[in-house]
Amino acid sequence: MQYLLIVSRVIFGGYFIMSGINHLKHRDMLAHYAASKKVPSPKLAVVVSGVMVILGGAGILLALYVPVSVALIVLFLIPVTFMIHNFWTITDANAHATDKANFMKNMALLAGALAYLFV
Repeated sequence: MQYLLIVSRVIFGGYFIMSGINHLKHRDMLAHYAASKKVPSPKLAVVVSGVMVILGGAGILLALYVPVSVALIVLFLIPVTFMIHNFWTITDANAHATDKANFMKNMALLAGALAYLFV
């Protein structure tokens, strides 16, 4: 079981590290999208959220400061999920389906992050 937890930490933490790196690499494109979703200070929001998920993912991966790491991931996922993936406001069928899938994915990631508090 110990090895499965290590694999879980590598996959889950690695996902957020890569996501954060992606935020920083593509901050202009993501800031433009965030602005279209009415996110205040979108460029700053993208950079801050990128750093948050890198630190949160690294903490999960390395099993360091896990409660703080989970908090960073949760504080990222809640606003992003409801502000960026607000599928209930979208009328285009394809965009609605995409945002609904991303909303559900983020909810699953949120549950996964919270589960690390019990490990």
